[in-house]
Amino acid sequence: AEKIEAGGNFIVELTVGADNDIRLVVDGDNGIPISYCEELDAIVETCLDRDKEDYSLEVSSAGIGAELKVTRQFRKNIGNKVEVTMPNGAWIRGVLVDADDEGFDIETEEKRKVEGQKKKQTFTTVTHYNRADVKMVRDIVESTMKLPSASIFSATAAKTCSLLIIRW
Repeated sequence: AEKIEAGGNFIVELTVGADNDIRLVVDGDNGIPISYCEELDAIVETCLDRDKEDYSLEVSSAGIGAELKVTRQFRKNIGNKVEVTMPNGAWIRGVLVDADDEGFDIETEEKRKVEGQKKKQTFTTVTHYNRADVKMVRDIVESTMKLPSASIFSATAAKTCSLLIIRW
């Protein structure tokens, strides 16, 4: 645990399956390099004895787009865009503005028609959610970029797309 918590890192998930499938997911306040996962893998390997018991070991970082599971992940992502999935499958996208052990606050924007105005006006709302009342929360990164012209794209196919960056 000391090695994991050094330098602002923390455990997101540690599971041991029935077949001794060990899964350790870590995150850090400044991200996790792949070399760190390799170090943790080696440390855990030295604590286990394959001659006594067979196991599989997976050490990984949470990564962008992964579900936020622990309070520290929520706090780390304050100011970032997130997607909240409700139990009924509906989802809300907004900016995470606050978080604690029980819940979190999301700021969303909505354009609405205002009487006497030609253009729709943007209204900002902050809503509190209890973590127990939502199915999942994940951070999202969006980028708008033009797709290159190529024979597989029509001239009008230049659209925005989501960019998923794997954080090691």
